[in-house]
Formats: sequence, structure tokens, C-alpha cells
Amino acid sequence: MDSTNTQSDGQTVERLLKVENQMGIHARPAAMIVRVTNKFDSDIFFEKDEEQVNGKSIMGLMMLAAGKGSQIKAIATGSDANDVLEELANLFASKFDEK
Repeated sequence: MDSTNTQSDGQTVERLLKVENQMGIHARPAAMIVRVTNKFDSDIFFEKDEEQVNGKSIMGLMMLAAGKGSQIKAIATGSDANDVLEELANLFASKFDEK
């Protein structure tokens, strides 16, 4: 949740998210992310190390191999792009409810 960048059309929003939970993006956090992203109409993609995956795909998210401390860029395009990124930022900040 380090930065936000909105293009002039207001439709595409990017935000850097930091993976802070101990085990990184494994199956459970990936499923939690997909539950959030599927509530919104916006298209959402995650990018790490020049690899981009669909944010509505559990398998795609797990393929990012985002361990603790990783930063991934979330890119949302659509009418509710800001809302989906805000909810994702809160999810990442909660460390996916892991202890």
C-alpha cells in the first residue's frame, strides 16, 4: 500500500502492495484475494518481476511466488477500480488474518 497512481481518464488505478504475512501468497491468501476481486466489475491484474497475472485467478496468483516481503503491483481498470484496490490494500494490511 505504498503508492497510488491514477491515469487522467480515472479508469485505471495502480497500487503497490506489500506481502507481509509469514507464508506469502499461498492457496488461502490467493483464495481470499479472488473473493475480493470477484465482488467488483473492474478488471484486476497483479504484476511481480515483470510477470502479470489475472487477479481473479487463484492459480495465477500462486504462480507469482510472492513470499513475505514481496511487493506486487495491483492494476485495476473499471468504474470501481479505486474501491477494489482499497479493499485489497486492507486485506494485505491484515496479513490475510494470519498470526
